[in-house]
Amino acid sequence: MDAAEVLEIAQRGEDGRHQFKADVTKASSLASELVAFANGDGGEIFIGIGDDGKVRGLDAANVARVNQLISNAASNSVRPPVNPQTENVAVGGGVVIVVTIPKGLNRPYMDDSGSIWVKSGSDKRKVTSREELQRMFQSAGLLHADDLAVAHSSLADLDTGYFGSFFERKFGRPIADEGLSMEQILLNMRLLREGQLTVAGALLFAKDPSPLLPVFHVKAVTYPGTEIHLASYLESADYTGRLKEQFDGAMAFILRHLRRLQNGQGVNTIGDLEVPQVVFEELVANALIHRDYFLSAPVRIFIFDDRVEIVSPGHLPNNLTIENIKSGNSNVRNPVLASHATYVLPYRGLGSGIIRALRAHPRIDFVDAREGNKFVAVVRREPFPARVGV
Repeated sequence: MDAAEVLEIAQRGEDGRHQFKADVTKASSLASELVAFANGDGGEIFIGIGDDGKVRGLDAANVARVNQLISNAASNSVRPPVNPQTENVAVGGGVVIVVTIPKGLNRPYMDDSGSIWVKSGSDKRKVTSREELQRMFQSAGLLHADDLAVAHSSLADLDTGYFGSFFERKFGRPIADEGLSMEQILLNMRLLREGQLTVAGALLFAKDPSPLLPVFHVKAVTYPGTEIHLASYLESADYTGRLKEQFDGAMAFILRHLRRLQNGQGVNTIGDLEVPQVVFEELVANALIHRDYFLSAPVRIFIFDDRVEIVSPGHLPNNLTIENIKSGNSNVRNPVLASHATYVLPYRGLGSGIIRALRAHPRIDFVDAREGNKFVAVVRREPFPARVGV
């Protein structure tokens, strides 16, 4: 970076990528700025420029002092440490130190007091809400919602017969052959934590998870036409219970509202579904397994004349993009659920579900709505065939 670039940035003022400081004297105050940038998309700190954008510059002695302070703050006052790059740029009669902080790979970062900072416009703010902290730890792979204990649950909520059948399918032998207590088996499989079922344990194997997790279900609505109506709908249903029951209910709802096409077959045949069934099997299973269980919201299914929308709480995790998932990339948000779901739902867990759905029916759009914190699969339906006059 040269002096002209520094002056141009100074003239534009501070923003979410550029922070000005006339001088720094405390590692702790600098550390909070480093943390905020590392927890975001990175940025640059210009030391030697005031908040008003005027270049003050540093002399040689202060340049050496500040560079040492930057090194100390990055190594000792940020956890885990960060590795900013510094550049001394001569501007006018002094030096501006440009500190470049890349987007962190080990987020969330915190200062030496344990505070987590993020950028908020040109300023920064401390993260204090439980939900935001959970989401940051979740995105870093340090916390998974499906592995958390469900309040007020216990081993008594487990459907032992249902779980026993699953266990034998997965491991090829009955539970009795394990020589372990039911509690120890569930602990080993991360389905029980401190005497309580985990979210995965309740959703997969509870007698009835609805009272324990009342918002984790499927809501389905069919509307006439192509828009949501506030008061008019053709059918509405809620599907609760274990994930298998939610899946079966959602699939039955979708299939009975799909049209069947004759496709040259005789009048005594039932015809072909306008959209292959496998498409919805993949998309509904993905919505139930990969949704964000930190969000208190149901999976929603909207059926219109021209499309079916499957809305999953939570945008794509981490650095996944729509193009990534179309290529088979995946990032497992709920690893416990995913590890057991292959024996409960038609789910393979290999990141190939989206590819299979697109091969069977290419007319699927995906919307990663980060502001709305949801992921939407939009399956385009075949138009009504033209009526033939008599």
